Amino acid sequence: MKRILDRSDERILTELTRNGRIPHAELAEKVHLSRNAVRQRIERLERDGLIQGYTIVVGEGKTRAAAITAMIFVYRHDRMRGGDVIQTLKGIPEVISCDVMSGEFDLVVRVEASAADRIREIWQEVSALQGVRDTLTAFALSSMIKR
Repeated sequence: MKRILDRSDERILTELTRNGRIPHAELAEKVHLSRNAVRQRIERLERDGLIQGYTIVVGEGKTRAAAITAMIFVYRHDRMRGGDVIQTLKGIPEVISCDVMSGEFDLVVRVEASAADRIREIWQEVSALQGVRDTLTAFALSSMIKR
């Protein structure tokens, strides 16, 4: 059973959003709880699914090659029975997100890869799926907001 967040839980989540590596002792001081209480609350927030993971965001001084981002808009043959397409997309590590859409497109798939050739390979794989009728791919020129 999931619990309702209280003010302390909300403050913990706010501070962890600002700095996911903050030591429990420092976090405890900021939210006016003991270090042990903070640790227990974080564990409960993780169990309840409110904290689902920790992410590394590469900063300005990054040394790895910047990812190339593309959006693949997918038209399926049958909107209601296209689950096999989504299952295949889940198995592609470069697929960052897949949203079911209303309107003209059925799916919008965000892909991040280290090379345009890899995005082309993914596009070919998606286009060849039995449930896919057509696709449209657009490359991102720059990223203005990334959260």
